[in-house]
Amino acid sequence: MIVFSTLNRYIAKNYLVNMLLMLLVLFGIIYLFDTVELLRRAGKKDDVPLGLVLQMGLLKLPEVGQMLFPFAILFGAMFTFWQLTRRQELIVARAAGFSVWQFLTPVIGVALLVGVLNVTVVNPLGAALLSRFETLENQYLSERKNYVTLLKEGLWLRQIEEERESYVILHADRINLSAWELSDVMVLFFGDGDMFLRRIDAEKARLADGMWQFEQAVSNRPDQRQPEVLPLVALPTELTAEELEESFASPETLSFWALPGFIKTMENTGFDATPLKIHFHTLLAEPLLFIAMVLLAAAVSMRPPRFSGTMMLIATGVVTGFVIFFLSSFLQALGASHQIPVFLAAWSPAMISLLLGFAVMLSLEDG
Repeated sequence: MIVFSTLNRYIAKNYLVNMLLMLLVLFGIIYLFDTVELLRRAGKKDDVPLGLVLQMGLLKLPEVGQMLFPFAILFGAMFTFWQLTRRQELIVARAAGFSVWQFLTPVIGVALLVGVLNVTVVNPLGAALLSRFETLENQYLSERKNYVTLLKEGLWLRQIEEERESYVILHADRINLSAWELSDVMVLFFGDGDMFLRRIDAEKARLADGMWQFEQAVSNRPDQRQPEVLPLVALPTELTAEELEESFASPETLSFWALPGFIKTMENTGFDATPLKIHFHTLLAEPLLFIAMVLLAAAVSMRPPRFSGTMMLIATGVVTGFVIFFLSSFLQALGASHQIPVFLAAWSPAMISLLLGFAVMLSLEDG
């Protein structure tokens, strides 16, 4: 038992170090490319300092890290098993009576722990940093002038009119996405210096042909004693239905703990929350996917040094990682378009990879 415990700690420590090194290398490469792209965009502006660009690149890293973690798990496990095999340590351990499943136990334990920490701790932190990145991006690099948010109280929209130095705040309780029709609408008009100009309340509003059209509207002004009833009011806007749908917070800016509440809010308001549901279930399946990556890494790298075709098998493992990534993206796209159920879209890559890894390891060890 003492030997087994010592061996577990030794393998787990080696794997954790290798995995973190792989993650650091991948982070460095991605940060370099992201920073170059941000510098290119900042070159078109006059008031974006270099320090801000470097900071934005760091703020964006956690989002990329969510995609890099499975590759770091896979490559770190492959490198660890390759090291142990090259140094004859696995051969000695096998001669002492240890099975391959005993070698895998500490690595699987580390991968499972990393997966849980990534979902519960790293993901919320990364979501907060990415939200800050998007705020800076909208302020310095993009020309977005309309802001949309969704709360429990309904939809809130801020539309800026630079020519008049004014802005409009629109609120609606519910949305019918098929016709982009808003229900129980309130519109507040503000002028220069945040001066309140007017309020409109309407039962319904539609977005069509560059106009917000308010039906059966009631208008109130500070200088009016009685409200004015208007059958139709038109408000020009540059927004389109597609831009509105894309203006909401991306799933990556929402933490794992905030996703269930936001999904419920979207459904109550009338929006399609399927992409968020897929993202939430994908996060839940992530620890299982990490275990599958360890099994696949073991299948292609725990081979005797004299075994021919080792490099080909390692290359196969690398290709397998990318195949799983694209399979996951493809299934998520199918789920978002309602072609397959949410559970199938989110959990299939992890389940298929896990079963494949178990099958290959059982064939190599016991077959």
